[in-house]
Amino acid sequence: MQGDRDVITVLLVDDIPETRENIKKLLAFEEQEFRVIGSVGTGREALKFALEAKPDIVIMDINMPDMDGIQATSEITKVLPTAAVIMMSVQTDSDYLKKAMQAGARYFLGKPVDPDELYGTIRSVYKSYEPIRRQQRSMQEMPLDIARKTTSSLSDDGQARAGHVIVVYSPQGGVGCTTIATNVASGLMKKGIKVLLVDADLQFGDIGVFLKLQSQSTLLDLVNKVEDLDTDFFDSIVATHESGLKVLLGPQRPEFAEEVEANPTSVSRIIEKIASSYDFVVVDTSSRIDELLLSLTDIATRVVLVATPTLASVKNSRFVLDLFDKMNYSPDKAIFILNRVEDERSRNRVTIPAEIIEKHLKRKVEARIPYNEQVILAAVNKGVPVVASQRDRSKSPIKEMLDFSDHLYSLLMEDAPEDDEQDDKKRKGGLGLRLGR
Repeated sequence: MQGDRDVITVLLVDDIPETRENIKKLLAFEEQEFRVIGSVGTGREALKFALEAKPDIVIMDINMPDMDGIQATSEITKVLPTAAVIMMSVQTDSDYLKKAMQAGARYFLGKPVDPDELYGTIRSVYKSYEPIRRQQRSMQEMPLDIARKTTSSLSDDGQARAGHVIVVYSPQGGVGCTTIATNVASGLMKKGIKVLLVDADLQFGDIGVFLKLQSQSTLLDLVNKVEDLDTDFFDSIVATHESGLKVLLGPQRPEFAEEVEANPTSVSRIIEKIASSYDFVVVDTSSRIDELLLSLTDIATRVVLVATPTLASVKNSRFVLDLFDKMNYSPDKAIFILNRVEDERSRNRVTIPAEIIEKHLKRKVEARIPYNEQVILAAVNKGVPVVASQRDRSKSPIKEMLDFSDHLYSLLMEDAPEDDEQDDKKRKGGLGLRLGR
């Protein structure tokens, strides 16, 4: 913490000497808090100096000769995780902001720099890096093999978490997957239990809309950091709903999905790296069957297969269950549920009774979620999960969703660790190979 040292050390990186000197003078006004230990004009010089002097904060310009600020930031954050980079540029459009955050920057300042904003940003970013500095100190004090094991198996609060991954999927759009995923995640939240909700519907994900969450940071910011992903950087990307639920939002626009889809296993690899920090990771998905989806179902503890009681939905669900059989998933990996179920009195001719569906699929319907448009729309308008939208939790579909969440909780928290040998084999092949083509 700051009390353990005299000042916050700062490295200034800008190809314009006057700019570096002006910032140095601003920081000199707060010399009891900040000390400029270096001032360089290129990215390569910044990397060399950072490795030698190990500054707490690097204030980095984007546009520089030799090695620009984006590349320099990426290199510095890889080799020196305790150095927090604050990017600085006259160009403050969203594209530059996105690239800076992807490279590992923690904040973006526009030029010319406002003194109060500069001071406040340095203090805030430095404080947010205290867990990283503490972790580095502890890692240096233990043997290397133990340090690696600790990093991979403990969460940010030092507790080993269950790390169950629940993928919510339907081969048919419009069946309410996002509603189910959002409410399962909310329903799993109990005292001492950490839950993360991930929007992996990359083009048209609606979790942000359902929960009225907006953030400049999304899953897209993590894709290029998969190999060096750490818990603290991940936490800086994750949004927090007012209920306390942690949410990793999908790309802000459909065209941004291409950057993730270019590396289709990146989402599952991100989840694998951070799962031990959570008890449950609930993943909402699109209706497509592709390598991205199958990489998620590979790592899933359970796949919640969602259908409506209609012929088309049941037919598509049959195909997915057959596919899972071909991929040698254990029979209990998929949990089949029906959404938008009508009661006997109001059911129309188009819908199929659950008993007939069970007989046709040879699969038990684990939950039957009634549809109550007023309750669901009211929850969406409030920006809260349905299960948290009313005090009366005996009302449908709140009761059924909570019952299903409790069923999942009991099922998974009592499960013994599973043998992952078969899943490891399946991850080695592509979509065609895994389907026998």
